[in-house]
Amino acid sequence: MRRRLASALPVLGFLVLASCGRDATPTSPSPARSFLQGTWNGTITIERDGQASSGTVSWTFEVVDGTDLRTFRVTIRSQHAWLPITTTVTSAIEPGNQPPARISTQGDYASPRGCTGSFLSVGTANATAITADLTGVDCQLPSGSTFTGRFALTKG
Repeated sequence: MRRRLASALPVLGFLVLASCGRDATPTSPSPARSFLQGTWNGTITIERDGQASSGTVSWTFEVVDGTDLRTFRVTIRSQHAWLPITTTVTSAIEPGNQPPARISTQGDYASPRGCTGSFLSVGTANATAITADLTGVDCQLPSGSTFTGRFALTKG
């Protein structure tokens, strides 16, 4: 018995030293990041009644847990003169979670005209650029309530 214990001591000592500085419990791999995650900046161009105008805009993407890195909560901050808003909406990409991907974004916003507006945007997301068309309804006014436009964003 003593002989077995004596031969096992060096192995036990090695195992103790090898585990120094490590957590006692295994850790899981950190979740992967999406190429969209983070802030994208660019321009929003809006056309109403045949008149187009542009302003600066930023989109900040956060992955929605459990969605295979394909669904996002997006905070949009627009400094467009006609549409100065900050809102949080939903975006999804397909067919997978790698670029290039088709991106669809939709949501509501508090209009500066005192109502709730809504929009839909569909386009393409690459590793460093997003371009998308925009269609929206701002208040249910008899004229000028619908608008179209385009987003052009770059990462960073």
